[in-house]
Amino acid sequence: MLGLVLLYVGAVLVLNGIWLLGHIGDREIGVMNIFTGGTGFIAAVIAATLGVLRDEITSVALGAFVLLFAFTYLWVAINRYLNPDGRGLGWYCLFVAITAVPTSIITLAGSGGDTWLVWLGLNWAAWAVLWFVYFLLLAMGLSITKLAGYVTFVVGVLTAWLPGYLLITGYLEAPVI
Repeated sequence: MLGLVLLYVGAVLVLNGIWLLGHIGDREIGVMNIFTGGTGFIAAVIAATLGVLRDEITSVALGAFVLLFAFTYLWVAINRYLNPDGRGLGWYCLFVAITAVPTSIITLAGSGGDTWLVWLGLNWAAWAVLWFVYFLLLAMGLSITKLAGYVTFVVGVLTAWLPGYLLITGYLEAPVI
């Protein structure tokens, strides 16, 4: 399931980056955000439900963390059709960024040199920066749309699209979660 979620998170981040750079229309980008948000939501609910049934906190945590992303994409999609000012989403992005910082630190500190955990900890750091950029753009109103587009594109490729692709094609083995 990790490869599937990462592949589509990569797709939505890359496309959202292209959209922020002005190459995709507002309503059209909503489609990919709905699909990825919905896919992430389903995966998160499955992971959390299995975690509760099996009394496995790691699966519940996985569900909670995936929901941070899924809800972001669903909110982006809804905003494309309702056309609000985006400040609410910006403040939610600050919440995600603040959540990602200790998640990165805890993951890296507890990695014991495990490649997957180091990769995951570094990803959480990258995601913290990305969601903080969205906070600055949306809630604070800074004129950094192009910067946000480039950062979104690069983070999408490196933290999600490439690893997701390598997982689903069998070039990487999924960690046991």
